[in-house]
Amino acid sequence: MKIILFLISSILCFISCKNEKQLEAEIKKINTDIEIERFDILFSNITPKTLPSLKQSYPFMFSEKFSDTFWLEKKRDTLQVELFSEVETAFSDITKTESEIEAFYNHLKYYYPEFNAPRIITVTSDVDYRNRIIVTDTIALIALDSYLGSNHKFYGGIANFLKANFNKSDIVVDLASDYAKKYIFQPNRDKFIDDMIYFGKLLYFKDVMLPFKTEAERIGYTEEELDWARTNESYIWRFFVSRELLFSTDSKLASRFINPAPFSKFYLEKIDADSPARLGQYIGWQIVKAFMAQNDINFKDMLVKSADDIFNNTKFKPRK
Repeated sequence: MKIILFLISSILCFISCKNEKQLEAEIKKINTDIEIERFDILFSNITPKTLPSLKQSYPFMFSEKFSDTFWLEKKRDTLQVELFSEVETAFSDITKTESEIEAFYNHLKYYYPEFNAPRIITVTSDVDYRNRIIVTDTIALIALDSYLGSNHKFYGGIANFLKANFNKSDIVVDLASDYAKKYIFQPNRDKFIDDMIYFGKLLYFKDVMLPFKTEAERIGYTEEELDWARTNESYIWRFFVSRELLFSTDSKLASRFINPAPFSKFYLEKIDADSPARLGQYIGWQIVKAFMAQNDINFKDMLVKSADDIFNNTKFKPRK
C-alpha cells in the first residue's frame, strides 16, 4: 500500500512540475521588456546647462517650489556626493535587478492582461527607507540608497530587524508587495485573523509572481528563521487557538505577531528570543495555501475573498 501511495505521489509531483515548467515558459514569452531609467545618475551629473533638459524629461521629480539654484546646491552637497558615489558603486551593474523586475512584470501581465508596465526610475531619497518604492499606474520609483546592503554604514542608526532586508535582492520583493496591495481587496481588518489572512494573501501573491525567489526571500526571513517557523508551526497555531486570539480585536496583537519587530512576542522568555517576527503573517500564509489547495478557485478571485470566507472554507492543519 505504501509503495502504491509513493508511486501516486511521485506521478502527481512529476505532472505538477511539468505543468509549472510549461506555465513559466509561456509567461517568459510575454516579454514586458522593461528598461530601468537611472535618474539618480543623471541628477548626480547635472550642470547649470543640463538641468533644464533634465527637468523637462522628469518634471515630476522637481517641485516648482524650489529654484534651479536649490537643485544645483543639493547636487553638490557633501553628503549627497557621498550618497551618489555609494549608490553608483553598489549598482554599477543593474542587469540582474532589471531582469528580476521584468520577470515579475511578465507574471503580472499573464494574470492581469490589462496591466501595462510603468516606467521604472531609480532615485536616491536620503535613505527614506519607509518609502523605498513608490508605485503609480505609469511610474515606479525605486530609491536605491535603501538597498545598499544590510551592513552598510549609512544604516548604522537603523534597527537590525529593519535593515536586514535593505539588500539589492529585496528590490523586486518589495515591488511585488506594493502591487499586491493594489490587487488585494479586504476592507475589514478588525480581527487578528483578518490581518493574518490579508498578509497570507500578500505572500501567496508573491508565491505566484516571484517563483524565482525562495520562500524565505518572499517573506523576508533568513533560511534559519523560516526553518524555525516551520519546525514550530504546530506550537504557534496551538498558542493562537488556545488563547482565543484568532477572533480577538486586540490591536496589540499586530505589534506582537504581524508588524516588523526583532521577534514575535509570546511573552515566554525561552520562545521569544529565538522566534522570528511576523509569525502571524507566516500562519496566515499557510492558511491561504491550504485554502487554495482545498478549493477550486481562481488565484485572482481568492485575492478579493473575505477573510471569513477563506478561514471558514479551509481545513488548516499545521506541520507537526
